[in-house]
Amino acid sequence: MKIAVIGATGGTGIQIVERAVARGHEVTAVVRDPAKLAALTGARVEVARADARDAEAQARAFSGSDVVISAIGAPPGKDADHTILRDGIRAALAAMDAAGVRRLIAVSGSGHSTDGDGVFMRYITKPIVQAILKDTFTDMKAMEALIRASDVEWTIVRPPQLTDRPPRGRYRSRITVNPPGARITRADLADAILDALAREDTRDAVLAVAN
Repeated sequence: MKIAVIGATGGTGIQIVERAVARGHEVTAVVRDPAKLAALTGARVEVARADARDAEAQARAFSGSDVVISAIGAPPGKDADHTILRDGIRAALAAMDAAGVRRLIAVSGSGHSTDGDGVFMRYITKPIVQAILKDTFTDMKAMEALIRASDVEWTIVRPPQLTDRPPRGRYRSRITVNPPGARITRADLADAILDALAREDTRDAVLAVAN
């Protein structure tokens, strides 16, 4: 399968690229700075330069792909970009239409949803997190709304807090509702995303995951 990965230089994006290649997929890493992925280039990785908001450049990068995986994110902080998710997915959807790609998997987050959560998570932890990351979650929800309104075959993946620890080699997943677990390693998240490619129940659905 030929996979285009947006945000391939981020912590999650790099894991997706590496693990996709290990599974035998061909990958186009769509990035602003190709130099950041120099170590990953090879027979199965092509690096394409495109800004997350540049639909025209992304369309060229997506050409011939079977699926687009969006791992777009923005570092937290006072200078955080609080429209990058909605702007990025809007550009990606336009680029997919131009390139004739129908399948999209997009990384969101479970922080703005309490469906399936236990009492402590629902009424104590999540309200605090939602207050702190209000702008980020507003952007996530706007991104998800754009995806749902599109005509592509989509999967929205909602992980909880991400860690850079070694993979556990297993994860919990549920459709629509959050599974137990407050964290997931980026490597296990990448595996869940790639596994979703073969799961019919993830098409036009929310896939919530956790370790």
